[in-house]
Amino acid sequence: MVHFPPLFEENMKKLLSEDGWKAYTATFEHDYWQGLRVNLSKITPEQYKERRRLQTGEDLERVPWCPSGFYLKGETSAYSKSPDYFAGLFYLQEPSAMAPAQILPIEPGDHVLDLCAAPGGKSTFLSGKLGRKGVLVSNDISPSRAKALLKNLEMQGATQAVVTAEAPYKLGKWFGGYFNKILVDAPCSGEGMFHKEPSIMKNWEQYGNEYYRKLQDQIMTEAYKMLSPGGMILYSTCTFSPLEDEQMIDRFLTDHPDIHLVPIEKTGGMEDGHPEWADAKRKELAYTARFWPQKVKGQGHFAALMVKDGTYTPTMLEEKDQRGGFSAQDLTLFEGWCRDNLNGEWQKILPGDGYLSKINGSLYYSPIEHGTLAGLRVLRCGILLGELKKDRFEPSQAFALTLTKDQVKRRIDCAFDDPRALSYLKGETLTGDFEDGWTLVTVDGYPLGWGKAVRGILKNKYLKGWKLD
Repeated sequence: MVHFPPLFEENMKKLLSEDGWKAYTATFEHDYWQGLRVNLSKITPEQYKERRRLQTGEDLERVPWCPSGFYLKGETSAYSKSPDYFAGLFYLQEPSAMAPAQILPIEPGDHVLDLCAAPGGKSTFLSGKLGRKGVLVSNDISPSRAKALLKNLEMQGATQAVVTAEAPYKLGKWFGGYFNKILVDAPCSGEGMFHKEPSIMKNWEQYGNEYYRKLQDQIMTEAYKMLSPGGMILYSTCTFSPLEDEQMIDRFLTDHPDIHLVPIEKTGGMEDGHPEWADAKRKELAYTARFWPQKVKGQGHFAALMVKDGTYTPTMLEEKDQRGGFSAQDLTLFEGWCRDNLNGEWQKILPGDGYLSKINGSLYYSPIEHGTLAGLRVLRCGILLGELKKDRFEPSQAFALTLTKDQVKRRIDCAFDDPRALSYLKGETLTGDFEDGWTLVTVDGYPLGWGKAVRGILKNKYLKGWKLD
């Protein structure tokens, strides 16, 4: 039997009535829903569904509010240890948490900000929708959490991502009016996740709702400064509290009269927001979406989509300082490696309109110039291509996952059930009739990482920190 904080129970009964409370608590009697979301930059939902059927015989059930999402069957470890996971074909994500990035309309070429992004579920979704055009700034104020965010983006093969670890007000000084799409999955009291993570109840008892309301107000104030005219902002929480949901949006609209709510299509049991729970009782609050665990196959969530008056005109960032550069010798080493190992010119393989730069011996290809971000805590700006040594270039794990099988001259392709795939992911050496040189290891054509073949032995270059245990 679950013991809820007494004040939480009292609040929920006011929102749901006694019968609604009973229906909510009944959801704790069965396992919570789990899901995976297909990486749209690598595979279509239909292709993955058929792939899983051929692998296991499963007929995956679609998440109704997310066309690229499916409900999981069985333990998540069966998925997280799959070669498909390491190839970045999917991301494990709670079904309701898929909704915010699905609702926010993203087009290739957009300037997108995920302001509270770690561990990366929403950023990886936004990256897949963005494709290989535009900019995605994924930020988390915690450097340690931002490192996990970076790993997930790189594993998914993101090409347009800039990962930062800054307070929102600091970002606002660099990116005023720059973004036409912003997602704020705000820190919240987490009431909607009590089933999945019961430990959150202790945090709720310590902080309550008011503590997070202040944080949300501060974050949204800074997000507004970075939103361009004509831009859209998606605010979401995983809590039920009207103080953090409808009342939060009500306050934001009052303070920013050029912002207006946009209706969210309700599917899969989603319900309208409640205008009567906010002071102004503006009817447009019904445009927001609520996810009640007793009504949907997912955890508790709230989402509000808004648009700013005006017309969007893409802007450039002001260059603050140029952080060095690469020499002619550096470029010769990189281009020589590309000629030897890639099919086609590197300029056509990497996303268009990017910038090469060298920082501390590493070569990057970025959607914006590094110099524009001088003074910010930047973990990654675009793709880490690899390391420039004294007489050679060595490609990175992240670079491998942005490629396709046809873009490399040498590859070792493993079937899904080929033991070599798991051996490679564990960091083991492979042997066989291999052509000498840098070689991309793939699973059914999807990249896993690099190896370097010499006389029939493939030296494993898989990133040590990513190895399968």
